[in-house]
Amino acid sequence: MSAGTTERPAEAGADPGATDPYEGTGGGPRPSTGTPVVTPRDAVLPVVLAAVLVALYFYVQRRDLDNIEVNILDTGALVSATISHVYIAFTIAVLVVLIAVPLGVLVTRPRTKKLAPLVLALANFGQAAPSLGLLALVGIYYTGFWAVVAILTAYAMLAVLRNTIAGLQQVNPGVLDAAKGMGMSPAAVLLRVELPLAVPIIGAGARTALILAVATVPLGAFLNAGGLGQQLIASIKTDRAVATLAIAVIIACLALFLDWLASILQRWATPRGVR
Repeated sequence: MSAGTTERPAEAGADPGATDPYEGTGGGPRPSTGTPVVTPRDAVLPVVLAAVLVALYFYVQRRDLDNIEVNILDTGALVSATISHVYIAFTIAVLVVLIAVPLGVLVTRPRTKKLAPLVLALANFGQAAPSLGLLALVGIYYTGFWAVVAILTAYAMLAVLRNTIAGLQQVNPGVLDAAKGMGMSPAAVLLRVELPLAVPIIGAGARTALILAVATVPLGAFLNAGGLGQQLIASIKTDRAVATLAIAVIIACLALFLDWLASILQRWATPRGVR
């Protein structure tokens, strides 16, 4: 070995004649490949949810249902209501991200930090106000899809807003100084450094907002917004325990499944070295 060079120790099982792609890098560590987007254990939750739904199906089939329960648990109506439920929940989640993330960026910039108390106060009010009361109040003037979406968007915004602020504030100042030293503009630092490093925390807030949306969308049935809430409320009003249990389990499984999909999307959006 000549002076001034570093020889990497041979790894077990490595071919001595093979060329090391990291030769000449000064002996530094190899780049991390990060956690894969999809891992084998990700298959556990869908399998468990499928088993729960199959067990629920056989449980309902063995019960003696009357005409009201048969109508509530009609397969075609449930599928249509589930699609509507998912559409409303995703609309709320997307609007929450599109509104809360820019607001979180705004209140973490040096020139606009003074707006943070006002923005957080509005978000806190949106979640502190009882969602059912807001639905009743708004329902006096407006009903339908967008009325429910507007109310539940305000209700779910706080989680994403707080996580956006926390995610941007936890970025190492040394990383920001290095990016600025490379000649990056403030916009480039935000888009290429701060936001990618904050994705795990922002994504966690978005998943919380999605679960809140799935769980509260049934209340939108009072304003004729659609979703599984219509079947749930009908089964509660008519005192049909089997139908109530079945709809509640379906909504819970739907929330867990959408959270599972969102976790994979969050992992995909997170930079490989941060996973």
